[in-house]
Amino acid sequence: MQLVIHANGAVSCLYGEAIDLTALGSLQIERGSHVEPDELGRWFADLAPVFGPKFGPFNRRSQALDAERIWLEVNWLAG
Repeated sequence: MQLVIHANGAVSCLYGEAIDLTALGSLQIERGSHVEPDELGRWFADLAPVFGPKFGPFNRRSQALDAERIWLEVNWLAG
């Protein structure tokens, strides 16, 4: 789990349960994407909530989640 600590003391990360984030203070959790299947059971990762692309189709949900995580780490979290 990557934590980015900003100059003002705020911390950004992709939500995970590897650590108890409440230990860092009050939380503001926002959706970064939507990972959903289509009518054929193919999976898509739609990063529109953070003005990103839509990836897919994937045969497995885990593949869509991986694409989502990689894009968010490179383009949102690092930015």
